[in-house]
Amino acid sequence: MIAELGLAMLWLASALALLQLVAGALALTKRGRELAGIVRPAAVIQGVLSAGSFLALIALFLRTDLSVKLVATNSHSLKPFIFKLAGTWGNHEGSMLLWVTVMAMAGGFIALFERRLRDDTMLATLAGQAFVSLGFYAFLLLSSNPFERLAVPPPEGNGLNPLLQDIGLAFHPPTLYLGYVGLSIAFSFAIGALVTRDVGPAFARAMRPWVLGAWIFLSLGITAGSYWAYYELGWGGWWFWDPVENASLMPWLAATALLHSSTVLAARNALRAWTVMLGVVAFSMSMIGTFLVRSGILTSVHAFAVDPERGSFILALLAIYIGGALALFATRAATITEGARFAVTSREAALVVNNVMLSAILGIVLLGTLYPLLTEAFGEKVSVGPPYFNPIGAIFFVPMLIVMAIGPMLRWRDDRAGRISGKLALPALAAALTALGLVSFAPTIKPLPFLGMALAAGLAVASVLPLVGRDLRRTPLPVYGMVVAHLGIAVALFGVGSDSAFSIEKLVASRAGESHKVGPWQVTLRSIEPVAGPNWTALEATLAATYDGGRLSLLRTQSRNFTTPPQLTNESALHTRWNGQLYVVLGEEADDGRWQLRLWWKPFVPMIWYGGLLVGLGGLLALIGRVARDMKRSRAEDKIAYRRARQGR
Repeated sequence: MIAELGLAMLWLASALALLQLVAGALALTKRGRELAGIVRPAAVIQGVLSAGSFLALIALFLRTDLSVKLVATNSHSLKPFIFKLAGTWGNHEGSMLLWVTVMAMAGGFIALFERRLRDDTMLATLAGQAFVSLGFYAFLLLSSNPFERLAVPPPEGNGLNPLLQDIGLAFHPPTLYLGYVGLSIAFSFAIGALVTRDVGPAFARAMRPWVLGAWIFLSLGITAGSYWAYYELGWGGWWFWDPVENASLMPWLAATALLHSSTVLAARNALRAWTVMLGVVAFSMSMIGTFLVRSGILTSVHAFAVDPERGSFILALLAIYIGGALALFATRAATITEGARFAVTSREAALVVNNVMLSAILGIVLLGTLYPLLTEAFGEKVSVGPPYFNPIGAIFFVPMLIVMAIGPMLRWRDDRAGRISGKLALPALAAALTALGLVSFAPTIKPLPFLGMALAAGLAVASVLPLVGRDLRRTPLPVYGMVVAHLGIAVALFGVGSDSAFSIEKLVASRAGESHKVGPWQVTLRSIEPVAGPNWTALEATLAATYDGGRLSLLRTQSRNFTTPPQLTNESALHTRWNGQLYVVLGEEADDGRWQLRLWWKPFVPMIWYGGLLVGLGGLLALIGRVARDMKRSRAEDKIAYRRARQGR
C-alpha cells in the first residue's frame, strides 16, 4: 500500500507541474491573467506531494519491503539502519526521486516566500521551474519507476554496494543534489527574467540566495566526496580526475562564476548578460553531470551504470532544456541592456577577469571529460588525467588566484592601483618568504606544487586584508563570508601543494613484529586477527606507530569481506597530526606468510578538507548575512508602503 501511495503522489505532483506550467504560461497573456492565482498554490502542493512520495520510498527501504524491485535490488534486511536509509538514494531511481523532490520543494518555497520580483517575472519563473520538473517526472514515471512491484518477492535483497556503505556516502549524494537543484532554480530565474525582459538587480537579488545555497552544498559535497575517496578506496589519493568527480566540479566552477556575477548585478546593476548566461551554463553542467553518471557510458565506483535507453532520455532532456534556453537567450540578448559601466581598475573588473578564468577552467575540464568518450565512440580508447588537467588548468588558475588576492581590496566602479599598492606588499612578502623556504629546504620540488604553495601563502594573507581598518563588530556578515571562503581556498591549495610535493609512499611485505620506516614514522605490525561486523567479516591489522621516536599510537586497518553483495573492500587506518597524516592500508597475504602493507606519510594533507569546510562556512556566513539584509530591506519597504497607504486614505 505504501508503494502505491507513493506512486499516486508522484503522478499527482506531475499533474500539478503540468498545471503550473500551463497556468503560468497563459497568465502571461492578456486572456489568461485570471489563471495567475493558480500558479503559486500549485507549486506549493506539488512540493508537498513530492516530499510525501520520497518519504514513502524511505519507509519502504526502512521496512525492507522486498516486494518493491528497487528495495530488493539495493537493500538487505541485515543492513545497519543508516545504510538502509542511504539505500533510498544510493541507486538510480531513488536518487532521481530525491532530485525531483528537492526541486519541487524549492519551487514551493519560492512560491511561498519570494515577493521581490515583478508578478509576471515570478509567473514565468515558476512556469520555467515546472517545465524542468515535468521532464524529470516523465523520466521517473515512464522510464525509472522507483515503486515498481515484483510479482514474486525474493527471500532476501541484494544489498547496497559495499563501497557505498559508509557514513560519508550516506550524506554526500544528498548534499550534491541540493547543489544541483539550487542551480536548476537559478536556471528558472534566468528563464523567467529573459521571458519578461526583467534582467536587473531585483532578479539578481532573488536568485542570489539560491545560487549561494547551491554553491555551499556543492562545496561541502565535493569536499566530503573527496575525503571519502581518500580514505575508503585505499588508493592514497584525494582527487583522480575521474569523470564522475569532474561531473560535480563543473557545476561548482560555473556556480562560483555565477555567484560573483549575480552579486555585481544585485549591488551595482552590471554584468546583466553575464549573469543570465551563467545561470544557463551552471544548470547545463548539472545536466551534463547527470547524463554522465546515469547514462551507462561511464564505469565508476560512484556512477549509476544503467541501460542506454535511460541515458537517451536524459540526453533528450538536456537538449530540450539547454537548447531551448540558449535559443531564448539568443533571441532576447539584444534586449538585455549593458547596465552600469565600470573602470578597468575596479572590483567589478576583477570579478570579470576571474569569471573569464573560471569559464576557461570549466572548458578545460569539460573537454578533458568528454574527449575520451568521443574517441571511444570511434573505437579508440584515450586516457586523460593529471598530465592534461594540472598544467593546462594552471595557465588560468594562477592568474585567477592573483586577481582573487587583489580584487577584494579594490573599490567598486573605479579605483587607483596606487591606493592598494601598500597593502599588496604583505601578500607579496608572504608568497616570497614561502617560495624562499621551499627553495632552501626542498630544492627538488616540482614547479606546480612550488607555485601553488607560494601563492597559497600570499592569498591567505590577502584574504584577511579587507578586514583591516574596519570596525569588526559592524562589518557585514557577507564580508566575513568572503574572507573565510577565500582563506579556505588558500588553505586547501596549500594542502594540495604539500601533498603533491612531499608525500612519501612505501609498499612493504611484513610479518608480525617487523618495523618499517616511512618519513618520520616508525610503523610496526603487531597482529592480524579476524573480526566481524553487522554484515561483514574482516581481517584486522593492528599497528604501532611512533613519530620521531615519540609517543606510541595504535592504528587498525581492515580488509573487509561483504556477503550481500559479495565484495572485498579496504578500510584504511589514519593518524592525523598537526603537520600531516599517516595512512596505512592492509593488502593480501603472500605465499610466505607475510602481509602486504601500503604506508603513506602525507604532510599537511588534511588542510585540503579543512579548506573545503572553510569555503562552505564562508558561504554560509554570506548567505545568513544576505538573507538578513534582504529581510530587513523587505520590512522597510513594507513600512513605507503601509505609510503611503495610510496617507492615501
